[in-house]
Amino acid sequence: MSHTIENKAVLLNRVRRIRGQIEAVERALEAEAGCGVVLQRIAAARGAMNALMSEVLEDHVKTHVLTSKARATVSAAQELIDVVKTYLR
Repeated sequence: MSHTIENKAVLLNRVRRIRGQIEAVERALEAEAGCGVVLQRIAAARGAMNALMSEVLEDHVKTHVLTSKARATVSAAQELIDVVKTYLR
């Protein structure tokens, strides 16, 4: 079973929150809000998207990259996960 199926509810909740944030950007633009407001809403949406990417990537590494034969590379995988999380911030 795929890890995205196992975590389907959690991931869909994240996507729904992202959709709400994108709609907030759209509303701000339609309302001709100040650029500071628009930029803040874009940054929030970007952060939420990065968090989603980070979660799926981490689960992917743990589920598909770390096979039973490769358990010795857990620290290397964790280092990769940490670097990617830092990059996505």
